[in-house]
Amino acid sequence: MGIRNAPTQKGKEAAQGLHEAAREDERKVESEKGSALKKGADRFEERSKSSDSKSAGEKQK
Repeated sequence: MGIRNAPTQKGKEAAQGLHEAAREDERKVESEKGSALKKGADRFEERSKSSDSKSAGEKQK
């Protein structure tokens, strides 16, 4: 549920906190990695790689 869609003020505050925490985590990961994370479908593939270096798409084949 998005910040604007939350039915109560408490829900909106919780959604905002989650959004900010996710943003901070992304910045941390990008600084450790040394480059920006990919966005969209490319990001899904990048983030879904497991310890065996196979992405979700490769495992489905």
